[in-house]
Amino acid sequence: MHVFPFANKRNAVIGLVLTLACSFIGQALAGLPGLSLIGHLVLALILGMVIQFSQSVTKMARESTGFIANKFLRAGIILLGFMLNLVILMSAGLKSLEAAVFVVTIMITLNYVVARLLRVDHTLALLTACGDSICGAAAVMGISGAIKAKADQSVLAVAIVAILGTVFTLIIVFLQPFLGFSNAQFGVMAGLSLHEIAHAVAAGGSAGAVGTDSAIIAKLSRVLLLAPVALILGTFEAWRERRRSGDTNTKFKIPIPWFMGGFIIASAIGSYIPAVSLAVPVLVKAAYIILGMAMAALGLNVNFGVILREGVRPLTGAVFCSIVIMTLAWFIVRSWF
Repeated sequence: MHVFPFANKRNAVIGLVLTLACSFIGQALAGLPGLSLIGHLVLALILGMVIQFSQSVTKMARESTGFIANKFLRAGIILLGFMLNLVILMSAGLKSLEAAVFVVTIMITLNYVVARLLRVDHTLALLTACGDSICGAAAVMGISGAIKAKADQSVLAVAIVAILGTVFTLIIVFLQPFLGFSNAQFGVMAGLSLHEIAHAVAAGGSAGAVGTDSAIIAKLSRVLLLAPVALILGTFEAWRERRRSGDTNTKFKIPIPWFMGGFIIASAIGSYIPAVSLAVPVLVKAAYIILGMAMAALGLNVNFGVILREGVRPLTGAVFCSIVIMTLAWFIVRSWF
């Protein structure tokens, strides 16, 4: 069995080089003030979509983009686990984690119900719900494998999360002077309500170092829930598929997303082994480069017609739920923190 199962090696290399270039360029663009809120991963996705305007290049690159979107995604999620410092989370107390469990549980349920009421496809509704409720694009990509989502659905969910995350980051920063919160409280609200890690850091940063630290802790508490949510949803999808097929005689198997286990193991290694902790910044940077390649690969395969046709209803539902999660985070901070 070949590690890289490509029929045309030259075209496969073109796909690898193009997605790597998109990831590096996306990372560089994300460092610019006006684009920092959009984020590295979404910019890599957009660059991949732009490449589609050259049909000849796109056709050659697609030799390897399926492999990159699948395997590189899992490798990137595992490496992303090094970003999650369990020592910091535990030393900060369980209050942020308890709040995160409450927020994620309520908001995934609400996002899904609202999307379905708007007649959004079941899988797209789950992806959007997890992206809004957990950690943006990384959550969408992490969950997509567990529920066997199509590339177009993943791209649309990522686009919705990116748009709303940026808009609501600006809204919460604007509201800061009127909330009456301390810097630490404002950071917690940002971490509990905003979509991407970059969004939480940007909003928390407006409240200084204390706000940034509080935002990161609250946000990482939500990130920690990515693995159990992927397991729960994967199990639910397997049960749903089994019930729909009517094959009740076959032994039910729980689909375990092993790369999510790798995510947790990486978190533990980076948190508790001092020698590895020194390399954590490099490993996290590598994670984002690899995930950026996976996002670019998705962009190279996206069906623009599906996005234009299906985008309005899930976006409408996500706007409503983004308002709810911000209100819920405000209530939690006011009551518990």
